Amino acid sequence: MFSRSRQNLARWFTLSMGSVFLVFVGLFYLREARDRLQFFDRTLFNISQIMAANVEEIVYQNQQQIDLENVPILGKDAIILDSEVLFARWYNREKQLWQFVGPIPPLTLKDKSGFETIPGETANYTGRLRQLTLPVYREGKLLGYLQIAASLAPVEAPLRQLQLFLVIVVPCMLITIALIGWFLGGAAMQPIRQSYQQLQQFTADASHELRAPLAGIVSNAQVGLMEPIDPEEQSFRLQTISKVAESMGVLIGHLLFLARNEGKLPPEALRYTDLVTLLQTFLEEYHQQTATKNLAFSSNLPDRPLIVKVEPDLIRQAIINLLSNACRYTLSGGKIELSIISQPRWVLIQVKDTGIGIGEEDLPRIFDRFYRVDKVRTSQTGGFGLGLAITSQIITAHNGQISVKSTLGKGSTFEIRLPISR
Repeated sequence: MFSRSRQNLARWFTLSMGSVFLVFVGLFYLREARDRLQFFDRTLFNISQIMAANVEEIVYQNQQQIDLENVPILGKDAIILDSEVLFARWYNREKQLWQFVGPIPPLTLKDKSGFETIPGETANYTGRLRQLTLPVYREGKLLGYLQIAASLAPVEAPLRQLQLFLVIVVPCMLITIALIGWFLGGAAMQPIRQSYQQLQQFTADASHELRAPLAGIVSNAQVGLMEPIDPEEQSFRLQTISKVAESMGVLIGHLLFLARNEGKLPPEALRYTDLVTLLQTFLEEYHQQTATKNLAFSSNLPDRPLIVKVEPDLIRQAIINLLSNACRYTLSGGKIELSIISQPRWVLIQVKDTGIGIGEEDLPRIFDRFYRVDKVRTSQTGGFGLGLAITSQIITAHNGQISVKSTLGKGSTFEIRLPISR
């Protein structure tokens, strides 16, 4: 599935970027061809202007005549201005041929005025020609028509080189775009692959956690339905079913919490809250809980308010999860300490314990869902491996950070960093 998706992403990327590149190359080539042709036309037009400027109208034997003696290329003693000019022709007002240089032209001017590209066969030339036919006026009076042509080789030769360059470069660029598309497709699919794997792992873990209590409910219910049965045993079976169902309810509640609170919290859910006051509301209850397990609990809270912009119930839940974990995995006679440290930009909440600790190989995965360091001991203490995952998700949703330092057999220190509000 992921390979097919990666191929589709790479294909569409190559198609889109390749199309853009081809359009760009086409426009670049057309503009280059247009600019070169315009420059060539300006040069040809300038030559025609120089020639037309030397056309004179004289009176010979009481008749008006056109004198072309001083016209470059057409004149007898004139200097040829440009060797690329292959022919020059002069037609009178009636478009009849009057004088020419080069191959024999038609006796009557039939071509339209302006620029025109013609085949070279008309001038005994193998390439194509650029022809200019220009009406010549003097003081508003038409004197005749000047026609010149030059080879398009200075324009076509660089364009052929450009075509050859593009024929080599364009396929290479398309192959490069395809490779980049394949690489980017893989990079784009990597988070999706990881999310899919996490979803599969999450589903498998949730199914495993739900299968055991369901099996307990079914087995106890089946035994309870057997006849005859002792009333005390029946009561015990019902109590077991109730406890297992309650445990399932807690697990399902955790799963729903993880699903509903994914990502950032909406701004309207956050309120300015005094963190010191928030913690003091449940510390007394926690003192009693640790006393029943013969644990020494101490708190180190500042004597001034610390304002943070949070969702109070979620922050309370996160801290309770850390304290509950510390209480669950600290042996009788151990110590638990809750501290709040104020920094210029952050508020640090630390939960220290002298419990069983966490091994170095388990620290990177301690905040993963359903991950438990000691599954046998955790199942005995009633954990599902979701408390730290929920805590991490809550803190991340508040733009905070959570970290842990632990030594196996000596205890753990969990630290929450929340941005302080001004």
